[in-house]
Parts: sequence; C-alpha cells; structure tokens
Amino acid sequence: MTLALFLVDALPAGPEFVLDGPEGHHAATVARLRAGEELLLSDGRGGTATAVVTAVGRGSLDLSISSRGYARAPDPRLVVVQGIAKGERGELAVQAMTEVGVDEVVPWAAARSVVRWQGERGERARQRWAATAREAAKQSRRPWLPSVSDPVPTAGVAGRLAAAAAAYVLHEEAASRLAAVPLPASGEIVLVVGPEGGVAAEELAAFGAAGAVPARLGDAVLRTSTAGVAALAVLSARLGRW
Repeated sequence: MTLALFLVDALPAGPEFVLDGPEGHHAATVARLRAGEELLLSDGRGGTATAVVTAVGRGSLDLSISSRGYARAPDPRLVVVQGIAKGERGELAVQAMTEVGVDEVVPWAAARSVVRWQGERGERARQRWAATAREAAKQSRRPWLPSVSDPVPTAGVAGRLAAAAAAYVLHEEAASRLAAVPLPASGEIVLVVGPEGGVAAEELAAFGAAGAVPARLGDAVLRTSTAGVAALAVLSARLGRW
C-alpha cells in the first residue's frame, strides 16, 4: 500500500520531527495513524522523507525519520493555461490535471469566460484552485506541488506562449493532432484550454502570432474540465512520464 503523504514547509534536518498544525490534525484525527505506522513527508519542492510514527498526540504525531529522498523537477515542464470556467468545472479541471502531472496552472480570463475574477472574489477563487492542487498533489503522492499563478488576460497568455519551448492551443478545427506534434527535449510546453465557449477567433489569431500551434485531441469536443486532463495524458505518455 502506498504511504500517505503530508506536506510540510521544510523537511526536518534531524532524526525526529513533530507533525502538527492542519497536517498533523489530519494525520492523527482523520487518517487515524497510529504508533508504528509509516508515512511520507514532502516539502512540495522535490524533497521527501519516510517517517515512522512513534507517538500520537491531540492533533499531532511524533515521528522518527527513516529515510530521505529527492526527485528532480520534471523537464520538460507542462504548463496549462486554463480558461476560467463557471461553477466547479475549473476546480475539477485543476484537480484532475494535478493528478495526471501538470506543473503549473495559469488561470486565463478569456473573452468567452462567463465568470470574471475581480478583487477579493477573484483572489478567493484563485486560492480555491491552489488548495485543490495542493490536496490533489497529496492524494497522488507528488513530490513537486504544482503552482497556480495569478489570472492573466489574453495579452499575458500570448507573452507566455512566445517564451515557451513549445506552445499549443487545443482547438476542434485544428489540422494537427496533439499526439503527433513535435515536442522539445527541455523547457516549457504551454497548452491553452479554452473556457466553456471555446477560444475566440481573435484569441486564436493572437496566440498564433505568438508562435502557438492549434492542435486537437480527436474528433470529439471535450468539456473545458476534461480537455486539459486528456491532453496532459497524451503528453505524459509521449514524454515518457507514464
């Protein structure tokens, strides 16, 4: 059975560690770990440590570190520019994309996005995406925690695409298939996923001018909450991650 993973700000330098706070509460009260059981600690930046529970407190665990490890950051890096969607679809997309290996999610205020992230409401929405990515990374035992950037307008997306090693826009009318497009050996691969209404013609033109290539997954048109997940699965297989 795969060990449960808990995120910490920094891995312990010594052989003993107390896991407290929200993660300690979850480990002791929700997961109900007991003395003698093992768990994984991660700093979300590639560092991991295997630990044995030596004692259980109220909302905390005393741990003995048994081994340490480090996973290099994935390269090429997979970045998804996700059109902001209404309701829970955006969070569903972030959750599933994290599970299949996204390295960064960039919320995009697209022309056809129904929901607008503005002011405090917008920051709360971004924080929900970040919290979703954090929990999904824990569930899938990822040593690197994907980041969720601040929302960007179309001009900001174009700038990110221009700087990428490779950039693709998912579009149902594209001639190229994502399963066959060229992929770089290193750098960032940026993938654009439109909102419910899709990518507008002027946005597609702006992204093309920045060097992005339209690509499609197949003949079916996927929802915004599933298109990025399917695309990441294709790329992960092609890059040897899977």
